[in-house]
Amino acid sequence: MSIWAHTLVKNEERYLWYSVASVAPFVDKVLLWDTGSTDGTLEICKKLINRFPEKIGFRQVKQESADDFTLVRQEMLNQTDSDWFIILDGDEVWWEDSIKKVTETIRQHGNSIESIVVPNFLVVGDIFHYQEKAAGMYKFSGRVGHYNQRAFKRGIPGLHSVNPHGTWGWADEEGKMVQDRDPAKIKYMEAPYLHFSFLQRAGSKGEDLAVAKRSKKLKYELGLSFPLDYYYPEVFFRDRPNIVPSPWGEMSPAFQARAILETPLRKIKRKVWGSKAGY
Repeated sequence: MSIWAHTLVKNEERYLWYSVASVAPFVDKVLLWDTGSTDGTLEICKKLINRFPEKIGFRQVKQESADDFTLVRQEMLNQTDSDWFIILDGDEVWWEDSIKKVTETIRQHGNSIESIVVPNFLVVGDIFHYQEKAAGMYKFSGRVGHYNQRAFKRGIPGLHSVNPHGTWGWADEEGKMVQDRDPAKIKYMEAPYLHFSFLQRAGSKGEDLAVAKRSKKLKYELGLSFPLDYYYPEVFFRDRPNIVPSPWGEMSPAFQARAILETPLRKIKRKVWGSKAGY
C-alpha cells in the first residue's frame, strides 16, 4: 500500500523543514510544490531535496487566486501515483508515533477505509501555548474540535478538488464531499500533530503583500500552556541546516499585552457561536 504526501507551500520558511522532515521518512514520496515564495522557503526546499533525494518531488507552480489553489491541488492529485495520500501543510509538524499510526493503519486497513481524521494542537502566541478545545469548530465523525481529515484513499470514485481556498476540499464523482460519504469508512485516530497556522510563518525576506495578508491570521490569544516537561515532536531536536529558524522563540511583550485584551472577547464569541451551533 503506497502513500504519498502533498505539500503545497508559499512563504513557510519557519516550519517547513520540520514539517516535511517529520513525515518524509514514513511515506514513499512527498510532492513539494511552491506557489511563489519570497522568503527563505525555496532555500529550505533545496535543503529538503538534499536530505531526502529519493522522496521529494519538487515543482514551482503559478497560483494567483483562490480558484488557482483548487486547480493546483487537482494537478497534484493527477500526478499522484499511490494508493493513499496525506495532506501535509508547511505549518504542520508530526510526532513519530502519530505519523507511524496513520501510515501503519493505511498499510494494514487501507482497502476497507477511505479517509483518516486526526486531532491537532493549534499553537498560539508561541510554541509553548495552544488554543483551548472550545475554539475548535471542525466537525468529523460526531466529534467537534481541532480535527482535520488528513489522509485519503486515491481510489475514491471520481475524487477531485473542489471549492476555492478557505472552503476547499475533496469530492467524489457525485460531488459529495469525502467527509460526507459513508461514516463507517472514515477512520478517527488519536494521532495528533502540532499546527502552527496562527503563528508567523514567513521571514523578513518575505515582507510582500502576500505575507502582509497572512499576518492577519495571527491570533492574539493567550492560550493554554503546555506542561514544562511536554514531549514535543522529535524533529525539533534533530540536526537541521543553519538557515532553518529555531522554533523556541517566546511571544513578545507587545503580543502578550494585546492577547490579554482580546482573549476574553474570543472566549465570549466562541461560547455564543457554540450555543447557536448546538455544540
